[in-house]
Amino acid sequence: MDLNTLVQEAQRLNNETQYTEELPRANRTISHVLQATNELHTRVTQSEASDLQAQMLLGSKGIDLPKISQKLESLNARNLLVTLDPISETDVPNFLKNEKENVILSILEEVNRNAFQSTQKRKWEQLKAKWREDKVRIMNALRGPTQNWVHVEKLPEQTVINETVGLRSCLNNVEIAYAQEVYDYNVKVIKGALRPNLVQKFSEVAKNFQDTNVCDIWEIMKYMVDVTPVPRHRDPLQSRTQIKQFVEQAKKYLEDRYKLYMSTILSSNLREAQRGGIPGTFNLVSAFVELNFNKSNCFCLQDVNTDGRPLWPMVYYCLRCGDMQSALRCLLMGGAGHEDFIQLLKDKINKPGQQINSKLEGQLKLHYFNKIKTSIDPYKKAVYCIVIGCDINDQHVEVARTTDDFVWIQLSILRHEAAENVESLTYSGLQFMILEKYGEKHFNANEQQHLYFKVLSLTGQFEAAIEFLARSEKYRAHAVHIGLALNEMMLIQGPRSVEEPLLSVDIKDSVPKRRLNLARLIMLYVKKFEMTDPAETLQYYYFLRNLNDSDGRNLFLVCVSRLAIECRNYDLLFGKMMPNGVPSGGLLQQFDCVNFDSRTVAKIVADELVRKGMFEDAIKLYDLANMQSYSLRYLSLLLSQVVHQTSKKGSLRERLASLVTEYSERLRGSRMECEAQIVVTFNLLNELISFFDHYHDCKYQLALEILEKTKLVPFSVGELEESLNIFKGLGTEICKVYPDILLAKMDILYSQYKMLKRKDTGILNSGSDTRLQHLRQQAKAITNMAAAIPYRMPGDTNRRLMQTEILMN
Repeated sequence: MDLNTLVQEAQRLNNETQYTEELPRANRTISHVLQATNELHTRVTQSEASDLQAQMLLGSKGIDLPKISQKLESLNARNLLVTLDPISETDVPNFLKNEKENVILSILEEVNRNAFQSTQKRKWEQLKAKWREDKVRIMNALRGPTQNWVHVEKLPEQTVINETVGLRSCLNNVEIAYAQEVYDYNVKVIKGALRPNLVQKFSEVAKNFQDTNVCDIWEIMKYMVDVTPVPRHRDPLQSRTQIKQFVEQAKKYLEDRYKLYMSTILSSNLREAQRGGIPGTFNLVSAFVELNFNKSNCFCLQDVNTDGRPLWPMVYYCLRCGDMQSALRCLLMGGAGHEDFIQLLKDKINKPGQQINSKLEGQLKLHYFNKIKTSIDPYKKAVYCIVIGCDINDQHVEVARTTDDFVWIQLSILRHEAAENVESLTYSGLQFMILEKYGEKHFNANEQQHLYFKVLSLTGQFEAAIEFLARSEKYRAHAVHIGLALNEMMLIQGPRSVEEPLLSVDIKDSVPKRRLNLARLIMLYVKKFEMTDPAETLQYYYFLRNLNDSDGRNLFLVCVSRLAIECRNYDLLFGKMMPNGVPSGGLLQQFDCVNFDSRTVAKIVADELVRKGMFEDAIKLYDLANMQSYSLRYLSLLLSQVVHQTSKKGSLRERLASLVTEYSERLRGSRMECEAQIVVTFNLLNELISFFDHYHDCKYQLALEILEKTKLVPFSVGELEESLNIFKGLGTEICKVYPDILLAKMDILYSQYKMLKRKDTGILNSGSDTRLQHLRQQAKAITNMAAAIPYRMPGDTNRRLMQTEILMN
């Protein structure tokens, strides 16, 4: 039979069917049913899968979900919290009721607003802290140049090399040698002894490294710091510009080096040099000129002296060796025609540091530009420029064959005070020329790091020199210790904030001054070994004791706290609390002085650990900080979460139980001063440890004896009132574990009940009946206690208690 025939037969049967009033006639045909089915299928398939499942589930229980949804949508929850309008004041009961409801609604609204504001505040604080950490991590990872960045917007004496950490030291021989000197220096500072010269100490250490460049670097620093001490209240950058000694010391270094170079050349050519005579600069220069200048290379030189040697090379090399007196001697031997120049030299020799005759100097400058500038003798031009400080753009390439020569000439021609309408080179101008105009590329700094460092240091740019040297792995350790030494001598300047880049520009400083972030330099250096060598790390952090972070906290304390939290070796850093209540000395104890207390650091670290939720670590540190109330409070807080658990080896409960035993011994010895409520809570938890231990070991009688002494749980209906009053005075730590106490007590009673029932032969004697009745009374007292206490029981505690009581009846 096909489908059409089936449809026709169904329609015929429908027409022939007899209907009564009780059963109405069907008005829909098969086609109508099919159409309705399609419509229903369309509505169902357009609904969400979860809505469909909900309708099917609730529909099977006779619930009309669409109708309920319409009712819920019609409700307006906001209207329920609208402040009620006061009614007539003559209706006192309704007025008071209205006012009461208004107060409740206003409190709810205020609590909601405060909670929202507090949540927003904490969210932004966490976000900003995360941003700061990411910023520091990114900037620490950048090893490239940062000079153009502008910021917008341990009781026993500890050895320097600690061998108790358990990890292999990450320090190499160079770093170990420096660390030993740092340790010795800090010991003297802490004791208040006379501070040694760190540059001198480090330079002596550097001699053992067998590296000529490193020795040269420290030799430069020895010359540059040999100046009048800078007062601590003055800006080092400003002082460096004003103190002429920095220029004189740089020239002295270059001049001494050149005399050594000349002596070396002559020593290797003794036969040709024919030095002879009395040792001195004049004879040294004479032999050097005799060796290097002969008839074949003197065609461009002018004038000779009485000995037949070229005059101006003699004068130049005497000046290059820093001996102006010998230069004057050469000019006097050169004959007439140089009277004004000789007079100027005499004034410089006889009146050092005084203002030179401006009229005489002006005449010589005019003479230079009229005649000398066009001379073919490069040495004569160089001597005039050096002595009278003119023609600053002439590089004198025929004379200045090395970088040292170039720097010496520039230092010689600069003037500390620029004259009006006269082109002159100032100290700041020379620094700008070296750092900005020429820069690293000109001096091939990537290949010759020590050379570029020398140029920057000799021109008084210590911050840029240290930052450049610190970029190189080979010289980083040396750069860090140069920074430490100069900082102790108040010769370098730091930025306004320790969050600045390693080298930064301050908008208030003149060009091209830079500021060195010593804190970042030290942190980058110790990052390599802070986990393996905390003893050495603390020595370097001690140099940050006079700095504050962006929140105003002492940077030394902040760094020590961070180190303690990261390495978690608190016993090494802070020491251990001995059984007699006296802490043993840790690494930090060596820094204890008027301005520093290791207990203060322990408290800071403990507070941070609490903020991170690391309560177990915080307990020990609060104890070391002599804050036993905090130790017992957090110990009780942790213990309340695990005291009801089974003790397992190595578990948190086992570790806390060991701490509880230690604290209990000290409490008995009256070595702690704590709040009474904290001690009561701690002692109760101590008793509960023993109770649950016996309970899990099925030693029920011992467990009940301990619990009965605490009076926490009634052992009869008559003790209910007493236990209830005791409960009202309990701390939250005991209240939290109270449901587990009730369940354990009920489980013990039920176990004893089953044991008595098993021993029963079927006919209860009076003794057995009495004991069973006593157990039932105790069970009833427990359920009554659970119902009476003002504490919301978690989960199904009440149901489990009631079920157990029913089983015992």
